[in-house]
Amino acid sequence: MNKRMIFYILGKMMGVEGIVLLIPAFVSLLYQEKSGFSFLIVSAVLILIYFVLGRKEPKSKRIYSKEGFAIVGLAWLLWSAFGALPFVISGSIPHYIDAFFETVSGFTTTGSTILTEIEILPKGIAFWRSFTHWIGGMGVLVFVMMITSLDDDNAMPLMRAEVPGPEADKLVPKARRTAKILYGMYFALTVVETVFLMAGGMSFFDALLHAFSTAGTGGFSNKNASVGFFDSAYIDGVITVFMILFGINFNLYFLFLLKEWKTALKNEELWVYLGIIGASMAAITGNILHIYGNIFRAFRYASFQVASVITTTGFCTADYDRWPELSKMILMSLMFVGACAGSTGGGIKVSRLIILWKSVRQEVRKILHPNAVTVIRVNGRKIGQDTLRNVNIYLACYVLILVVSTLLVSIDNFDFATSFSGVLTTLSNVGPGISQVGPVMNFHKFSVLSKLVFSFDMLAGRLEIFPYLLLFSPDLWRRRF
Repeated sequence: MNKRMIFYILGKMMGVEGIVLLIPAFVSLLYQEKSGFSFLIVSAVLILIYFVLGRKEPKSKRIYSKEGFAIVGLAWLLWSAFGALPFVISGSIPHYIDAFFETVSGFTTTGSTILTEIEILPKGIAFWRSFTHWIGGMGVLVFVMMITSLDDDNAMPLMRAEVPGPEADKLVPKARRTAKILYGMYFALTVVETVFLMAGGMSFFDALLHAFSTAGTGGFSNKNASVGFFDSAYIDGVITVFMILFGINFNLYFLFLLKEWKTALKNEELWVYLGIIGASMAAITGNILHIYGNIFRAFRYASFQVASVITTTGFCTADYDRWPELSKMILMSLMFVGACAGSTGGGIKVSRLIILWKSVRQEVRKILHPNAVTVIRVNGRKIGQDTLRNVNIYLACYVLILVVSTLLVSIDNFDFATSFSGVLTTLSNVGPGISQVGPVMNFHKFSVLSKLVFSFDMLAGRLEIFPYLLLFSPDLWRRRF
């Protein structure tokens, strides 16, 4: 274990967060708010940590997969721990555990909240809250890779440990160049959405914050009623389209840029993802038609909530907890599914479900035809045994964490729908659940233990579980693999 290199990279990351905190400090200064000092204090501490740990490169700079997992797990934990301090120092969220929960929810792009009065937040704090979504959407390590001179040989183990999906692919041979391409596309889409939202009557500040949250598929809004505050079919439509776009694998956008249209449009995961969205929208529209009176209003609210849940964004325009049971069950199922691999969305990922479905079909064929040679292919590529094993173990760990977390949260004695959907929505990085954690409710009533369990679930869900399982394994600190 190259511990000096771990401390060096973590020190560098703390310095980057310190610089990033100057942005909301500037926003606070722009609006003449005292909360800006809270950002400056934390920024100074983080930059000091950088000078202690991140200035001098160790002699041995090589890291392996185990260092990559350790760095990713610790980095997200530390960014959240320090990122919570401005909330506490400014008095916006007085209790640290609540602030930590809110910050973890931000960076992991979950969107669950403990705040009951969002609109009273200072502008700088509200900006930081949504900006955490934008940074966390593509990944804090990918963000740091883009703006630092981290050696490319060391960058790929970090990228593999952080990028969501069964497999992490580089767009180009250099991992740092890949990070820049990803953030270039990410930034461009965010700017375009901001412009469209402003065209619908949003102020620049509101449009920027909602674009941050859509891009990161996080769902934080600076309005108590979320997107429903604006009561605009145009704004609902724009955000619906962009939520779906940000739920697509960013590798496909790169193929479009290269004008490899046929390759991109043949992607199986894309069509399954769009198919699930279309079928869910149609089913829920029909199911809630009697509530809204006409098909256009029903489709408007159904399409928004389907896009919001499957991409794990978590914005709300309607209290879907009052919808018929079929609609609620469809939305709960979409929490499991999640968006595409390589997107900013959470959940199990459509690609894993495709692999799981094909592996089940393969086993059925083997039973019927024992001597047949069968191969699982996705997008024409053979899926290896390592990937199959990874998918199966991931799903087993997902279910295990879901069950254990639900048992721990149930100590608070809420009803099953509240406890289960609370764990499901945090583990899948969705945001709102049903019942007492539904779209018009939040997580502030839960105990400190439950909030820590939810925080672990959000981090584990965003980093695909393994970094945190490995972080607590003694073998991680001994073996080389």
